[in-house]
Amino acid sequence: MAIDRETGAYEPINFQNIRDVVPELKRLGPEIDVIEFDEPLDSSGITPPLWLEIAAIIRNNYSRYDGFVVLHGTDTMAYTASALSFILNDISKPVILTGSQLPINTLRTDGRENLITAIEIAAAESDGLPLVPELCIYFENKLYRGNRTTKRSADHFNAFESPNFPLLAEAGINIVYNHQLIRKNIDPGLKSPANPVIDENVFILKLFPGITASAIESVVNIPGLRGLILETYGSGNAPEDEWLIKPLAQGVKKGIVTANITQCISGTVSMKRYKTGLGLLDAGVISGYDMTSEAAVTKLMYLLGQHSEQESVSRLFETSLAGELTLNN
Repeated sequence: MAIDRETGAYEPINFQNIRDVVPELKRLGPEIDVIEFDEPLDSSGITPPLWLEIAAIIRNNYSRYDGFVVLHGTDTMAYTASALSFILNDISKPVILTGSQLPINTLRTDGRENLITAIEIAAAESDGLPLVPELCIYFENKLYRGNRTTKRSADHFNAFESPNFPLLAEAGINIVYNHQLIRKNIDPGLKSPANPVIDENVFILKLFPGITASAIESVVNIPGLRGLILETYGSGNAPEDEWLIKPLAQGVKKGIVTANITQCISGTVSMKRYKTGLGLLDAGVISGYDMTSEAAVTKLMYLLGQHSEQESVSRLFETSLAGELTLNN
């Protein structure tokens, strides 16, 4: 982002001139090339086809570079990082998303340090192999697994957090990596398709005290709906009333993959823990375990795009494909 000098509003920046804005890049060791969209886009305008476009750029240039840094607005960065972790699940090179809370052409911007360190991490190697061969977000001295990350603040530099998974690295005087947590072995059985499809017929429904039966029925009856993410209370709890359970069960029967994630900042879904979760389980609702909302919705979009069978989508949704969830013991 940059500041428009006439209006004072934040706007996307032309990154072809990034070396002029961040002259420190000229002193970095790695050779850097810049690829950008024809028109810079605010992240609030990101759509699933753009995830595929970013992924295609990385795939088409994969053999030319040791790593990739994606400059992205913070508002939807966790969605893009999560989506790319599934679309590019078979990669073995770093893809690091970063950005800034303050425009990069302002004096107090956090963007310069974020960008410089993200490039260092993307280029970091040991014995000729990348140190972080997975999809990450780097922000305010911290490296996160991308699909474990959510935006926590609109105002502070430490804008992101990973509530259910530790940091992959932390940057101080040195960059300290948690090597044991970094994904290195990609299962060839989970190889991503060369031309993936994203199915956008997904909806997120957050429960709240006072939600009406008609609201539930309206959502379940959205034309073309194939996936529903249900944000419930605590460890996956919801009212036991028929007005909720019955339409959800009917939706599952007609092919809507319905998944349960918690509204809590941290923790996991365990529908067998309380009676209030058993009704959802009996209705055919599957578990999202400890996935973030961003990971759950993008994963469901991705799986629905690759599979037509409800059973396959449900099974894979409850499987860790890119380190996005922790299975309950």
